Amino acid sequence: MSPLRIDREGSGAPLVLVHSLLTDARAFDQVAPRLSESFELHRVWLPGFGDSEALANPSPTLFDIAGALRQSLQETGVTGDEVAVLGNGFGSFVCVALAAAHGDLFGPLIVANGGASFSTERRAAFTTMSDLVSDSGMEAVVEVAVRRIFTSEYLEAHPEAIAERRDVLLEIDPGSFAASCRALRDMDLRPHVGAIGNPTLVIAGGADTTTPPEMGTELAAGLPNAEFVVLENCGHCPPLESPTAFCEAVEDFLARKLNA
Repeated sequence: MSPLRIDREGSGAPLVLVHSLLTDARAFDQVAPRLSESFELHRVWLPGFGDSEALANPSPTLFDIAGALRQSLQETGVTGDEVAVLGNGFGSFVCVALAAAHGDLFGPLIVANGGASFSTERRAAFTTMSDLVSDSGMEAVVEVAVRRIFTSEYLEAHPEAIAERRDVLLEIDPGSFAASCRALRDMDLRPHVGAIGNPTLVIAGGADTTTPPEMGTELAAGLPNAEFVVLENCGHCPPLESPTAFCEAVEDFLARKLNA
């Protein structure tokens, strides 16, 4: 059995969607109806999320997690040049690691709110979240997590988002979440990105304080074949906060790269 749950919908060229650390595959609910009109969507649930197997290794690397994604895509037959892979946040780092190690398994890569490495200050935030969850469970990071996902303006306009995200976070396996935090804290993809030949779109949220635009700029500069776009007034999760702009960026890029 595949180690990761993958939900399939729509028709067209395959598009793999990989969620962030503070959400799950339902983060793509708002964009799926539109994207599924043009693409066969494969929504991945990362280890410890939904029905996907929890992480047995307490100290995995991003390449270990990318390996689980590779295995699942191969077992479900989702490989080939016509397959596009898109990750948001944590999922984007996993997808960059996948491209560095196994870029020949798929075609275009889309990195939404990612980068190649974190600053010392941001690394410390992952240590804090890992320790909180290890000591007190997912409830301990709900408030800080919600405010890392969305801008304050979005939360003022959508106060229901706090309760919605809380419900999602409490379903995540705490051990897998804590281990994923450590994997993100310890990662440095800068030595690997130069080997990625996949045509790549790097999307940044202009108001993202978790993976700010400068991280996307650095990543795009290190990739041999990359484009870079900023979604203004958007935080860490464009599929939830700016679904229309997100879909437009994805559709424009894939229309050019899959039909080239």
